[in-house]
Amino acid sequence: METRSELKVLLWMTVIFLGIFYLPVESVVFNTAIDATLDLSKWYAREHVILCLLPAFLIAGVISVFVSQASVIKYFGAKAKKWVAYTVAAVSGTVLAVCSCTILPLFSSIHKRGAGLGPAVAFLYSGPAINILAIILTARILGFEMGLARVIGAVSFSIIVGSAMALIYRKEEKAKREEQMNFPDVPETRPLWHTALHFFTLVLILVFANWGKPATGDTSSAWYYLWAYKWYITGAFGLVLVYSMTHILKLKSWQVLTGAAVTALSALLFANPLISMVVGIASVSTIALMDKSEDGENREWILSSWGFTKQIVPLLAIGVVIAGFLLGSTHDDVAIAGVIPNSWIAWLVGGNSLASNFFASIVGAFMYFATLTEVPILQGLIASGMGKGPALALLLAGPSLSLPNMLVIRGVMGTQKTIVYVLLVVVLSTIAGLIYGTF
Repeated sequence: METRSELKVLLWMTVIFLGIFYLPVESVVFNTAIDATLDLSKWYAREHVILCLLPAFLIAGVISVFVSQASVIKYFGAKAKKWVAYTVAAVSGTVLAVCSCTILPLFSSIHKRGAGLGPAVAFLYSGPAINILAIILTARILGFEMGLARVIGAVSFSIIVGSAMALIYRKEEKAKREEQMNFPDVPETRPLWHTALHFFTLVLILVFANWGKPATGDTSSAWYYLWAYKWYITGAFGLVLVYSMTHILKLKSWQVLTGAAVTALSALLFANPLISMVVGIASVSTIALMDKSEDGENREWILSSWGFTKQIVPLLAIGVVIAGFLLGSTHDDVAIAGVIPNSWIAWLVGGNSLASNFFASIVGAFMYFATLTEVPILQGLIASGMGKGPALALLLAGPSLSLPNMLVIRGVMGTQKTIVYVLLVVVLSTIAGLIYGTF
């Protein structure tokens, strides 16, 4: 055994050495891919982690601690009517303006609390796919028909994919249902509206902090005004959070008000929303961790959020690095090719063949799209010759999946279920693109 272990170490040392020895540092493609990897990682850290993921982890902690297991089972588990469970899961996407990575802590939380596989997967797909902001932007930039097709496809996919997963793993789900039927109906520790207010305040902070910039030249729509004043709106919900923390969570008023004052001061001093968000989240976390109440729920909220952070962030980081190296970095006005040139992708997704739709679905599934960025990216690909069918296929597969997303899902529900989920999304997206491109 000792010899085998030493040989394993030798093998890994040899592989790493040869990898470094033969690094193609003179290759333009390799160096461009490295630039793309670093650019995507830097942009992801600046634009996505602080404003999207950190609030999402707090929301996941709320679900995990303040929302009782009985409540999750009531709406998503064995005791819920199927039409209620899938409707709630599908509608959630219109509320959460999130991407394929931000949905992960929320999915992990409801899955942990006992949600059925079908509704949980429907929620996982719908969160990024039925983003109302992205759908409106799609209709405005890519045309009403594309926007309508995206709505129909995303809503139906969330239900179809969730139902298919529940059917495929029906034996496991049956055992879970039988177990849940024996759970006693435990009364809520606080009124439902208290938990709902705290939860949706955090959700609305997440939504408005990430409200997308409108199309160039749009200065009169409601979308523009919401974007122009989004930080004032986010600040207003921050004040609601202050109320929630003092009157619902029963945290010490002087601590909460001090945290709010420090956050407001950081906004005045630095005029940088990223700094203010970090200060605000640090204040919330510190105050909750200092709480000495007997039930310990406030401390548990932050500790649960930290648990999701430890589980998800490392896998996301690995996924972002791999995605950037292979597929490049495309965001805002930046387009840096990875090892796989963008021109190849544009060439392979032209027309409306089965192959072009399938390839578009595969690219969409593995490529990372932040909220709303898929629309301008597709606009450029269509201008380069991409067919409308493959464009819809990428729209249906892309926002709900990504390589970082897959790595985390695997950690939550296992390799086999993750592969089945990805295949379902890819196949359905391919079929939808083929039909849309034909008619």
